[in-house]
Amino acid sequence: MTMTAEEDQEFRSAVDGEQRDKRAVDGATFILDAPETVPAILGSDSEILWAAGEPLLIVGPSGVGKTTASGQLVRGRLGLEALVLGLPVTAGQGRVLYVAADRPRQAARAFRRIFTEDDRDVLHDRLIVWRGPLPFDIGREPDKLALFIAEHDADTVVLDSLTNVALDLVKDDTGARVNHALQATIAAGIEVIANHHQRKASASNPKPRTLNDVYGSGWLVAGAGSVLLLWGEAGDPILDLSQLKAPIGEGATMRVLIDHEHGTIERQGDLDPAVLLAKAGSLTAQNAARLLYEVDKPSRAQVEKARRQLERLTRCGMADRQDDPVTGVVYRHLSVTDHVTA
Repeated sequence: MTMTAEEDQEFRSAVDGEQRDKRAVDGATFILDAPETVPAILGSDSEILWAAGEPLLIVGPSGVGKTTASGQLVRGRLGLEALVLGLPVTAGQGRVLYVAADRPRQAARAFRRIFTEDDRDVLHDRLIVWRGPLPFDIGREPDKLALFIAEHDADTVVLDSLTNVALDLVKDDTGARVNHALQATIAAGIEVIANHHQRKASASNPKPRTLNDVYGSGWLVAGAGSVLLLWGEAGDPILDLSQLKAPIGEGATMRVLIDHEHGTIERQGDLDPAVLLAKAGSLTAQNAARLLYEVDKPSRAQVEKARRQLERLTRCGMADRQDDPVTGVVYRHLSVTDHVTA
């Protein structure tokens, strides 16, 4: 959508006036009529991963599945998914604007695993994807974000990722302006998800898993209502999900299963080696032990136990063995198609 300078100014004035009408309320309404419980977009009662009217920040290392997680939330906002991570998700009423600022073709491949041809009509009518960085830097022109989203008639925006829509995030003045952009967007009645990453690991901090480890100015996390950390190695089928900042309570912690092939993410129940192998596609005994026993460096006994479990799956026809000159023996999941072909 391209507007002339005159049309742009007229549009801004109309939106600003409408926002002022919605945002100015009397004190009795603001204080006494506020809901007694936290309205949730994802979650309920005391376990709320995303509160209405508060930005959600999803952080984690590259390749762990942040786009998959945000894609599942997009499904929920479009009314195509009732539960995400076993928690109820509230559908939106308007469109969703997905800003695929970081490698849009890769995002398209990820979404192709999440959505199917059955979703075509909903995707056509209610999902708008902006490919590449925004035409402005929200760290320099924060007031443009809400206006840009309003142009697309969306009630939800996903910024994938923050580092691609604002430069110099380590600077506090930039962080403060990005925070202003997100708060102005929320004030306009638009829900916000932003994907982001942590600071790089170092010898003194090999596992950056705290709120202070989120990359950039502290203003970025200060303005978020909820900060979710997905932690693991790139491509891992099992991840730690930690709520570093929560709208209520101490924050949730859980293990999640992520299926990179089919674009699903779910809360882990009792871990079954067969499910683990199916999600991963292939595993060595070393990697299986690391995931099964939730340790970075499994013992020889744990590796041997994992190897025996994988061998059992091989004997049952659920896996096969392949010798890899670099990693050693690799166990590959056999699908129903593999069985039919065999």
